[in-house]
Amino acid sequence: MSAPPRYARPCRAPWFARGGHAQTLWGHLLPSRAPAVSTHPRARRVVVALADGERLVAHALPGTSGVRAHLFHGLSGDADADYMRRTAAALTARGHAVWCANHRGCGAGRGLAGKPYHSGSAEDIAAVLAASRAEAPDARHVAIGFSLSGNALLLAAARGLAPWLAGLVAVNPPVDIARASRDIQQGLARLYELRFVHRLRSAIRLRRRDGLLAREYAIPRLATLMEFDDLYTAPEAGFASGADYYARCSSLPHLHAIETPGAIVTAADDPFVDPRAYDGARLGPNLTLHVEASGGHVAYLERRGAGFGRWLEGALVHYVEALVAR
Repeated sequence: MSAPPRYARPCRAPWFARGGHAQTLWGHLLPSRAPAVSTHPRARRVVVALADGERLVAHALPGTSGVRAHLFHGLSGDADADYMRRTAAALTARGHAVWCANHRGCGAGRGLAGKPYHSGSAEDIAAVLAASRAEAPDARHVAIGFSLSGNALLLAAARGLAPWLAGLVAVNPPVDIARASRDIQQGLARLYELRFVHRLRSAIRLRRRDGLLAREYAIPRLATLMEFDDLYTAPEAGFASGADYYARCSSLPHLHAIETPGAIVTAADDPFVDPRAYDGARLGPNLTLHVEASGGHVAYLERRGAGFGRWLEGALVHYVEALVAR
């Protein structure tokens, strides 16, 4: 085995999206034409049982290529996040089957799980992959994790939870969670943090309303993600503290143990996932580290003539097909 070849086409930013903040903000504000996955006429709802008795929901789209790609969303997202829809559309257009998974309590899985998902949810990712493989043992299975899920996917691979996987792609993964949590407090990045916390506080209220939380959590409206993880994620997920969670779930110290072929795709101008975290890191021999000069956080707007387009979906199609061609 060997690492997949790097996607050769550069992401050349349009004039209005130069710099990490412009990329990130416009990349998520501009509308996506790709249809929602959860209501897609060809989508099939799949309920996946987790080891602790809770459940989550994935939406399965059929394909004809013998390849099945599994997509996992980032923090406060769900299967219908813009980048999930665009990636699903790009892969199904190539004939590949796609599973878009909601993490615990997200999207169509609301009410089926009380515990939180987090950057260390490697076992949950492995459960989705195992359910898919049991259904289609002869397919070539690939996993794509965005942001938070990228770290969890790398952790799952390092732990050998799905050694049969044909390949993986982690997009802008916060491999050093503590570092990313500090960086998102700085300057304009604080805007993203406040948005995350707002959406996470709303999710907690819904879980409480659904009778899935035994106690109230008083999360300040202006809390940082570090404070949120100390107050809620750590106690609900069984960690001693937020710092304990970060130390035990950051994939950076374990990248050398990954044998699954794959790629880590990130951007030099990501506002809060600094690629300098990889300086001096030992990567598994089958991993490609692709640091694009421009792209922000899971945005990757590119110049196309007088307009703009999306670079990331082309890169992901490249890596998926390079991995399954091996």
